[in-house]
Amino acid sequence: MFQKIIELAIARRWLVIFVVACLAAAGVVSYGRLPIDAVPDITNVQVQINTSAEGYSPLEVEQRITFPIESAMNGLPRIEQTRSLSKYGLSQVTVVFKDGTDIYFARQLVNERLQQAKARLPDKVEPSMGPTATGLGEIFYWTVEAKEGARKRDGSPYTPADLREIQDWIVAPQLRGVAGVTEVNTIGGYLKEYQVAPDMAKLSARGLSLATLVSAIDRNNGNAGAGYIERGGEQFVVRTPGQVKSLDEICNIVLDVADGAPLRVRDVADVEPGRELRTGAATENGREVVLGAVFMLIGENSRAVAERARVKLDAVNRSLPAGVQALPVYDRSVLVNKAIATVRKNLVEGALLVIAILFLFLGNLRAALITALVIPLSMLMVFTGMVNAGVSANLMSLGALDFGIIVDGAVVIVENCIRRLGLARGAAGRRLTREERCAEVAAAAEARRPLLFGQLIIMTVYLPIFALSGVEGRMFHPMAITVVMALLAAMLLSVTFIPAAVALFVDRGVADHENALMRKARALYAPLLDAVLRNRPVAFAFAALAILLSGMLATRLGTEFAPNLNEGDLAVLTMRIPGTSLQQSVAMQQHLESTLLKQFPEIERMFARVGTAEVATDPMPPNAADSYIILRPEHD
Repeated sequence: MFQKIIELAIARRWLVIFVVACLAAAGVVSYGRLPIDAVPDITNVQVQINTSAEGYSPLEVEQRITFPIESAMNGLPRIEQTRSLSKYGLSQVTVVFKDGTDIYFARQLVNERLQQAKARLPDKVEPSMGPTATGLGEIFYWTVEAKEGARKRDGSPYTPADLREIQDWIVAPQLRGVAGVTEVNTIGGYLKEYQVAPDMAKLSARGLSLATLVSAIDRNNGNAGAGYIERGGEQFVVRTPGQVKSLDEICNIVLDVADGAPLRVRDVADVEPGRELRTGAATENGREVVLGAVFMLIGENSRAVAERARVKLDAVNRSLPAGVQALPVYDRSVLVNKAIATVRKNLVEGALLVIAILFLFLGNLRAALITALVIPLSMLMVFTGMVNAGVSANLMSLGALDFGIIVDGAVVIVENCIRRLGLARGAAGRRLTREERCAEVAAAAEARRPLLFGQLIIMTVYLPIFALSGVEGRMFHPMAITVVMALLAAMLLSVTFIPAAVALFVDRGVADHENALMRKARALYAPLLDAVLRNRPVAFAFAALAILLSGMLATRLGTEFAPNLNEGDLAVLTMRIPGTSLQQSVAMQQHLESTLLKQFPEIERMFARVGTAEVATDPMPPNAADSYIILRPEHD
């Protein structure tokens, strides 16, 4: 069968070249669509349910919120496990599904059960699903901060509440519109609130209850529509605007009428600006800031989304108040670019080395270039396969490619073609005609059977990797898929493109004798081979000893689950004594950052997340902080 394929490829050689060129063009297009990351995303298929319950103790959260929600998830199709976390004011339930489950199908199932569970939850407690992201979804961080000496229009300095307001109303809405972004998370600053502090003695003296005060404020803080009226052929919308816009309007809300005089909120309570009881804070370089994070949608290209977020943040800065800036502090594309640069460097150096070695051993530049073309053509075909298989380009998937194995089959066929063409030319004493070249190239395919069996054996070695499941499967499947696709592409090219290209372009520079390098190698190798064949027991004993020693050394080898990535920065988890308040943790974190910045000039920036962010994907207690130390470039 393969002989017929080779003969057909030689007979339709221009068609084969055209088809290969089309496949290469498709590979170039696929490369632009290929998701690029540093390492494979090993996150399982999971849906996170977060429920905020202010004022509830951990025991109450577990009994009244976590348990009903977790129980409602039992029996879902394709569910693997559920786990939960109950903290002060927060319930988190994580539902893990079996590998291969569509994430949107899983979220739909969870949402249906959540609607049933709401009837068992306390009033005004609303569970919500986390963003459609993975454990590697936080790809871009920025801080909203005021420049030194910056002032608001009224001349007062910017407060953490002001910065949080700018983040929530200006920065975050625009970044949510970036393609590939599923959520924007915020930590730090204070949500602005207007607090009504009632005087219980005054309420009692006027015969009013706290519920009356709450009800009055609620009724007087809303707009009401009253349809429309027609007048003179025109239609007018009727509405009653009642939403409060200032502290004075809250103070003037009427609670009751006594002896013809209205009783207002200000008569029984103090109304003043306040701030929330927050669960998290953020610091940078020893001062408190507002920190924002972008969550990437599952399956998106992390480098492309991070770059789009950076461009959008530059545009957002032009709309911020004078003296306020949003500065990027972490960008995943930096790590991805480093990882891809390493892979690209290794691939290019490997390709150049293969071309040089082929030219030295084949002695024919055209033959060496044709053989080396298998490398980029195979890679382009692999890119197309990776896009269709949903495999991202990373250190595991691309770093495992071995150009020696990929080009091996093409080397065997080209070398045999050069040998037969040289012998035929020597026998004829002239340059061969095109028909004679095609016949010799077709006959040179006699090495196809051992070649294809060898490549099939190599592919068989990777088959057990496909049997892995769970975290191991998600880590190593991309490597196995990429290698097998590369070998299949190289096998296809070696029996179609290589014979066609040799028949078309290799018509000179072939000889029926070996070049000087091969003659020297033969002169060194032949005596060694003869000596080994004459002393077979010694050779077998030496091989057995080598295997034994290698086995002993293998027992002392260390093991790593994933390749080490030196991003050039440091991540530090800071833990304080349990029970430490958030304010105390922030003060200690500021002191830590100021001290490190003074003692280590290598640090360019240091920022941290203390406690739990607005979207509680990674809930931490107030005594814990994730610190990020961004180092200067090594040449600095």
